Amino acid sequence: MQIYVVKENDTLDSIAAAFMVSAEDIAYDNQIAAPYPLAVGQALLIPTDEENFQKREVYVNGYAYPYIRNEVLTETLPYLTTLSVFSYGFTPSGNLIPPKTDDSRLLHEAWRQGVAPVLVLTPFDESGMFNNYLISEITHNRTAQQNLIDQMFLVMEEKGFAGIDLDFEYILPEDRLAYADFVANVRAQASPKGYFVSVALAPKTSANQKGLLYEGKDYKLLGAAADSVLLMTYEWGYTYGPPMAVAPINKVREVVEYAVTEIPTEKIDLGIPNYGYDWTLPFVQGSSKARTISNVEAVQIAIENDAVIQFDQTAMSPYFRYEKNGLQHEVWFEDVRSMKEKFQLITEYDLRGMGYWQIMRLFRANWLLLADTFDIHRLTG
Repeated sequence: MQIYVVKENDTLDSIAAAFMVSAEDIAYDNQIAAPYPLAVGQALLIPTDEENFQKREVYVNGYAYPYIRNEVLTETLPYLTTLSVFSYGFTPSGNLIPPKTDDSRLLHEAWRQGVAPVLVLTPFDESGMFNNYLISEITHNRTAQQNLIDQMFLVMEEKGFAGIDLDFEYILPEDRLAYADFVANVRAQASPKGYFVSVALAPKTSANQKGLLYEGKDYKLLGAAADSVLLMTYEWGYTYGPPMAVAPINKVREVVEYAVTEIPTEKIDLGIPNYGYDWTLPFVQGSSKARTISNVEAVQIAIENDAVIQFDQTAMSPYFRYEKNGLQHEVWFEDVRSMKEKFQLITEYDLRGMGYWQIMRLFRANWLLLADTFDIHRLTG
């Protein structure tokens, strides 16, 4: 595949003619709807006849809520090794809380397409927020902890989960060691049953990094305790923060450079965002809130508002500004150029693979680029 950046006066037909490929194929691969408008600065994935014979194999995970649309799920699964079902919670006494929407459909379709489903465990309270009281209780109370582990295994056997992903955030510094022991305990009991255990890690750049996101996550201990880790290398640009790239490659690189000093590279998956944000300007700390959008929607917004898409050479991410109803907006998102940079980082550091947060919105060009770049490891037949 090749990447082409749309210039002024380009049309889908003129681009197709220049590359001697079908306009319909370009439109399909890049999710361009009739009458096939383009934005100046838009990055297009162009199919070619060349074959890359030197692909390396990677693990690919995607997070999904149980209410994901069928057509998105079925089209995305062929590009995944594992599917993480988000999410199961628990009470202070260790009683497992299933998702509000039944997840049986996801597990059935995952296994049908040869993808291994993963039970995601999160310490959510009743409001759906991370609760570090729950973390303290489950990591220090061995009775509650064993109850939780036993209930997880029952559900996993009943439903057909293949592994566990522990996504605990805002861990108190005083619970750092207890949390690592908890992960090790889960793995020690999961491994004999044939289950694997992964753990999500906040994007640290040093062992002593300050902040509630970071101090409770010990990279070395958690890397040793789990079968694999996911670096949550996204959310630099986030809902309540100022406009910027969600996963600027310069910041992502800093996290990877630290991670590989603490964790074997064959255990590390790079977190990749499958979304962008639309901010209304001016940004006001404490009151501004960005709107989450898909990467395809971002391009549609640019087209509708005659915006020219720029590409930041430091963040290696696309962005643009536009005006609507008298208000200025700034949009940052992902395209095939920014995804290619992340894929190159995985190759450069010989990481195990990647994990997408999340696959609820279809980004077909990403998956085609992924398959063109790597061979996807499959855990099932």
